[in-house]
Amino acid sequence: MPLTRCNFWLGVLGLSAWVYVGVVWAAGAPLPLVSAPSPHYVWRNVVVGGGGFSPNILFSPVERGLVYLRTDIGGVYRYEQREQRWIALQDGMAEGNYFGVESVAPDPRNPEVVYAAVGMYGSEPAAILRSDDRGNHWSVFPVPFRMGGNEDGRGLGERLAVDPSDTDVVYFGSRHDGLQRSVDRGRSWARVTAFPVAGLGRPAPHQTHAGVSFVLFDPRGGGSGGRSDRDNTPTRTIFVGVADPGQHHLFRSVDAGASWQVVPGEPRADLLPVRAQLAANGMLYVTYSNGIGPNGITDGAVFALSTSNLTWHDITPRGTHGGFMGVAVDAQRPGTLLVATLDNWQHDTIWRSTDAGRHWESLRARSEIDARASPFLSWGEARADFGWWMAGVAIDPFDSSHVAYTTGATVYASELPLDSRRILWRPWVEGIEETAILALASPPLGPALLSGFGDIGGFAHADLGASPVTPFTQPAFDNTDSVEFAGKAANVVVRTGRGHHGGGPMAAWSGDFGRSWTALRVPADSETAAVTPMRSHPGGEVPTLAVSADGVTFIAMTRVPMVTRERGQHWVAARGLPDFARVVADRVDARRFYALDFGRLGIAVSDDGGESFAVLGGGGFRLEGCATRGGRGDEAGELLAAPGGVGDLWLVCTGGLYHSLDGGRHFTRSGGDVGVRALAFGKARTEGGYPTLFAIGARGNLEAIWRSDDVGASWVRINDAEHEYGRRFRVISGDPRVFGRVYVGTDGRGAVWGELGP
Repeated sequence: MPLTRCNFWLGVLGLSAWVYVGVVWAAGAPLPLVSAPSPHYVWRNVVVGGGGFSPNILFSPVERGLVYLRTDIGGVYRYEQREQRWIALQDGMAEGNYFGVESVAPDPRNPEVVYAAVGMYGSEPAAILRSDDRGNHWSVFPVPFRMGGNEDGRGLGERLAVDPSDTDVVYFGSRHDGLQRSVDRGRSWARVTAFPVAGLGRPAPHQTHAGVSFVLFDPRGGGSGGRSDRDNTPTRTIFVGVADPGQHHLFRSVDAGASWQVVPGEPRADLLPVRAQLAANGMLYVTYSNGIGPNGITDGAVFALSTSNLTWHDITPRGTHGGFMGVAVDAQRPGTLLVATLDNWQHDTIWRSTDAGRHWESLRARSEIDARASPFLSWGEARADFGWWMAGVAIDPFDSSHVAYTTGATVYASELPLDSRRILWRPWVEGIEETAILALASPPLGPALLSGFGDIGGFAHADLGASPVTPFTQPAFDNTDSVEFAGKAANVVVRTGRGHHGGGPMAAWSGDFGRSWTALRVPADSETAAVTPMRSHPGGEVPTLAVSADGVTFIAMTRVPMVTRERGQHWVAARGLPDFARVVADRVDARRFYALDFGRLGIAVSDDGGESFAVLGGGGFRLEGCATRGGRGDEAGELLAAPGGVGDLWLVCTGGLYHSLDGGRHFTRSGGDVGVRALAFGKARTEGGYPTLFAIGARGNLEAIWRSDDVGASWVRINDAEHEYGRRFRVISGDPRVFGRVYVGTDGRGAVWGELGP
């Protein structure tokens, strides 16, 4: 299932020196631009449970119960044993690209220390993070080599490794710049010039390299030198895999990285080493695929290398298709190992061997998935799938019966030993919210929130603290790009998106607040539809829908906007609008709709239920200030209708924020000092007062969440330095029932909601 991973972060905080993120900043480092959080807000996740691709899960080798999870767009998580939940460790970071995690390395001696290599895309900044308190605070060391935590090959690894003998020494396998080494705990880095693969250099835009796929230390020694038993002497034997095309892919050093040799007898050159694990008895188990994934792999193998005499053994499980990725070795029983298939769609499995790969058993056949903690995992079917994109497989080094694996949508953990007749797996996701949010709406009645998610559809959230029992299904979407309710009949809801398993544009409507749905036939030209700002995604365009205040009329924003009053049975073209116009329904008057007409630089209005539109005549507002970015109208401005009053409109555009109380004939520019890029309406502070305004926007270089109680005249920041979420804010919605409550959709940390604290 393809994942939507758009980069919508703004307000990048440039760092030229390392900083300490948390309670204090490093002496001499620039202080972040922060305005005092007034009033005080409490922020929480809207609970769904998992939702995205987590390339690997890592148990600490030195402390029971200490576990880390790396994600491709949601940062690093740590499992908190006492609370029995996962804790997000990067929410206080403002750099959005740091939320794509390339690799994680728990210190092999000190449980307090953990490292992370962060950089979502190669075109943006990358850094090595080090924490001396389990990720509660981070030292940030920007690096010149770029990363791809959300690019192809993100399931490889681990690329980051701490020398178990001298923990000041850390290696990182770069995608583009060869093997990198630090001798001062990650503060500074230099390429290992003796390593025979220097890297392929910076790729062309929208391309990537695999580069070094893993780094493994052999603390037992090996080769000609062995390892000194004296503390702080670097480990002599190191194995490094390279997954770029070439003749050789596995290299070994026996002199602490001073020189390197090709490991002889490698598997055929078209197979790339993607992951590896070293058993305590000296067997190195390597999974191979003919691509770097997570998609596009058609072949693979599993090999074992005896590190004592460098002999290879093909131990590939037979009867499989696709490739392999995840691999785990039992620390207490070195002959027991697990490997996961990749891209064997609907048939991916985890193979288990208890005799070093001589015999295998598929765990899928005797596994049961209990997905009640995350009901969306069944996608409306009778049962949840075993999984796909199983890049991460791990066995607890302190408890062999505790096994976990990652998928494209969740993390599963075993509830019964793998020797049991029936293996029970449950989502291990309490606290994990790793999704991209495409749409939010909070109606005045019914569920507190309606949501549109990338990859997992959408939900009606009756309880913000529990995963919704019934996701949006019948039809099910992968991506829900838009969701909207009728202004005076909130039970009528419409949504649009992409069909499940990569289907085309789809739409649906509900008459019961989004609890049940009926498919809506979209007009024939929907493939060339207009896209709502900030709700678009790669891979095609999906039409949005406007719904009249009484819930009777739907207008689809196709190339030519189309109108239906028969729930999609018949559509007619709206007259008087340009191609790709975005139509907005008045929240009170069911006959009135509005649209921006950038061709004639005016506001177009319909008073006949959307059948015909006309641009306002003399005295009407002119759109020159919003058209500075050029292109289609949905790229230059957004028109919103406020609840409670006929003709109450707001215009968000590159030239500022404007307000009209007469249906768009006259607009007044907001006097606030925040550059608003997304606006929402919440409950008024006083009964009968004007709705509270919420915004995503910037004051100077500070991208933040803002609130205005005086109709946009002034704004206060309501998120704080502990809730930056990488400033990857995508959509926003105010709650019409609870004063001060706001919902924000992030790109990687799911939907969050804030409300006034004590």
